Amino acid sequence: MRSLSKSKIIAYRQCPKRLWLEIHKPELRDDSASQAVFAIGNQVGDMAQEVYNTDGTGVLIDINEIGWPEAFARSGKLLSEGKSIIFEAAMKANGALALADVMIPVQDDSGDQGLSWEMIEVKSAASVKDYYRDDIAVQSYIATACGVPLSSVSLAHIDTSFVYQGDGDYSGLFHRADLTEEAMSRHDEVEQWLSDAHEVADRDEEPDICTGSHCSSPFDCPFIAHCQSQEPQPAFPISCLPRFTKANKELLAADGITELKDVPKSMLNSTQAMVQKNTLAGTTYFDADGAAAKLSGETVDGAPHYFLDFETSNSAIPHWKGTRPFQQVPFQFSMHTLHPDGTLEQETFLDLSGDDPRRSFAEALVKACGDTGPVFVYNASFEKTVIRREAIAFPDLADELSAIVERIVDLLPIAKNYYYHPSQNGSWSIKYVLPAICPDLHYSELDGVQDGQMAISAYQEAIMPGTTPERKAEIYSQLDKYCALDTLAMVRIWEFFSGK
Repeated sequence: MRSLSKSKIIAYRQCPKRLWLEIHKPELRDDSASQAVFAIGNQVGDMAQEVYNTDGTGVLIDINEIGWPEAFARSGKLLSEGKSIIFEAAMKANGALALADVMIPVQDDSGDQGLSWEMIEVKSAASVKDYYRDDIAVQSYIATACGVPLSSVSLAHIDTSFVYQGDGDYSGLFHRADLTEEAMSRHDEVEQWLSDAHEVADRDEEPDICTGSHCSSPFDCPFIAHCQSQEPQPAFPISCLPRFTKANKELLAADGITELKDVPKSMLNSTQAMVQKNTLAGTTYFDADGAAAKLSGETVDGAPHYFLDFETSNSAIPHWKGTRPFQQVPFQFSMHTLHPDGTLEQETFLDLSGDDPRRSFAEALVKACGDTGPVFVYNASFEKTVIRREAIAFPDLADELSAIVERIVDLLPIAKNYYYHPSQNGSWSIKYVLPAICPDLHYSELDGVQDGQMAISAYQEAIMPGTTPERKAEIYSQLDKYCALDTLAMVRIWEFFSGK
């Protein structure tokens, strides 16, 4: 009988077809969208091993180094002895296997209960998500089936109130949520999941399950491209409707409606109706006079126009004193300045030193923005939030930074209110608007970094101690070109909307 890992049981919970593909056709997986998530999870797991190794005697079961048979043997011995904290303890029972993130021995001094264990599952999120509850139910079931007595079962997630004080002290980074009663009460459910999952895994034929909302909940399925290739695809999918509710999608699915043309107009708001109309007709909606009039009120006579974009890192593990988990720490900006005489110049800031970039960023930003003239951004709430936090962190720069906030003009609502091209697929992200307006500019042509998440991943790689100077230089070039395209894109979009 094969043993199904905890991750495969959770895959079954999402979709039986996904489990079958995981086992029988793993080559069809596309994990490109998940690499950053895996990397973050590994970093948080490593940090948990430091935090919970309170007495310095913790033992790591490295499955990649010793393999499964030895991992089971060593784990079993350590679990029977109860002398050490164990990280990644390997357990197998009833056709299921799992690695427990943290196992802490508890000795009953009275001698009545003997040895038991605190089981801790570690997650990189800021709260207990619903699907984590399934995860920990499976984990505790396997441990119990192995004969490991559990005194508690908890989930450790990132505590966003934690403020790093430096010196490598992360003792308050995790918050433990006690899920003992819930996890232990669900073992009958887990047994049924396991039985059903094995039945699916043993099939010779791929389950016949259509794509749907389950393909992205709770995870983006890495087999979605394969499954979609087996189905006739709508000429114009309903997914291009912006902010179309899940409830409406489910109503349409129940009626077998997959084509945009068949969506009743009574279900659409004005923006969705506009998207439907122009998508089906293959036409562009553009209120040129309205856009130009809106932008004409944002000019200052004789002053430059500034076009600004930031890149920030939001690591689950804060690197610098005074920062919190997931705090948006700015490490880069690009500024294109359009002068009254029509000349265009660019200034940049990019710090890959690994030092706290915030002070240098703030000083460079104040210098680059000048004293007067509109500062155009795309999605102002983000830039304003970052600048205001910089002002709090550096009170001596607060007045200058606050003045920049007051000058910010957002191009995003202008795009939303006055322009739509069918190629946008219901999105007004600059990544979609730019190629619609300026076909000669494409993010897809950039090397290495093509979106914000890739920028974060590249930055975090660059500041790691082991990154070579050659690789850091390569990342610098990729980030510089990516951020520069963001602000050049704003210049071109502004020119288009202004009628220049």
